[in-house]
Amino acid sequence: MDKAFRILIVEDEMIIAANISLQLNHLGYDVIGIIPRAEEVLPYIKQQLPDIILLDINLKGDLDGIQLAHLINSDYKIPLIFLTANTDELHFNRAKATKPYAFIAKPFKKLDLQRAIELTLNRIKAEEALEKITSSNTDSPFVLSDCIFVRSQDKMVKVFIHDILYIEADRNYCKIHCKGKEYLLVITLKDLEEKLTDKNLLRIHRSFMVNLSNIDEIAANHIVVAQKNIPIGPDFKKQLLQHIQKI
Repeated sequence: MDKAFRILIVEDEMIIAANISLQLNHLGYDVIGIIPRAEEVLPYIKQQLPDIILLDINLKGDLDGIQLAHLINSDYKIPLIFLTANTDELHFNRAKATKPYAFIAKPFKKLDLQRAIELTLNRIKAEEALEKITSSNTDSPFVLSDCIFVRSQDKMVKVFIHDILYIEADRNYCKIHCKGKEYLLVITLKDLEEKLTDKNLLRIHRSFMVNLSNIDEIAANHIVVAQKNIPIGPDFKKQLLQHIQKI
């Protein structure tokens, strides 16, 4: 982990809360507090903002966990993970309306807790990346693990790596040819190649990159991708054959 994520536990069964806190500490997370009553949560997070809240649905008092979740969502954007011993449809549908990041059913194992937190952190990182993309005015693509976001008209569009057939250069532009779609980017092939390192996309000519998984034929001086003949530059042929052998 790049940092110790700050987690707030809202649970009125203190033995359970203490056990959760101990497990989270062992996993490397920072438990910033344990709160037993819903009414105490909003004043607390005004002073200390957590990265994640583990929230029991069945809290004692005037508010249950679901009602508290609605109040939190109205003022904050904090990922919520529900803890619940009730798995009936009524509680699930009420809780689902608050758009939690995960559910953990009691009794749970350490692995259940670990996986719920990890999935939540992955979603947080993806949302942060998407927010960065949508707030940016640049035409340069943003590269994630299995896709890139490219500007198309007035928005950023997700393009999965496996859907890319080949990329063609035209001076300071690149055209990404996908299955059924094309995207024109204001970027040189050299700069785009640097962004797409280790993405199964390989430069095979000064004007072309190809998706190795979508090559249909390999000839002496060209390859075929989706019925398109793409030349192989003499300086790139050895590298192409090396990568093909690894697939």
